[in-house]
Amino acid sequence: MKTNTLSKEAETRLLDFFNHIIDPEDMAKVLRQVNCILALAVMRQHETLQIGLNNFEDNYYWLNELAEILNPYLCEE
Repeated sequence: MKTNTLSKEAETRLLDFFNHIIDPEDMAKVLRQVNCILALAVMRQHETLQIGLNNFEDNYYWLNELAEILNPYLCEE
């Protein structure tokens, strides 16, 4: 797994974004909705094609991971 470190400026900007602009739970909800819409669109457009499927699966996974970090309701009982 590849790990990248954020610069202090990027860290500060992300904290400002989530502390002042959007609620993390709302952002997680939007990410999940967008992820679902994109998945449906890709599946409908490429039902039998394998073009970009691996890339799409990776992107789908990472968007869900980000949503879980912002609002971890999938881990709740």
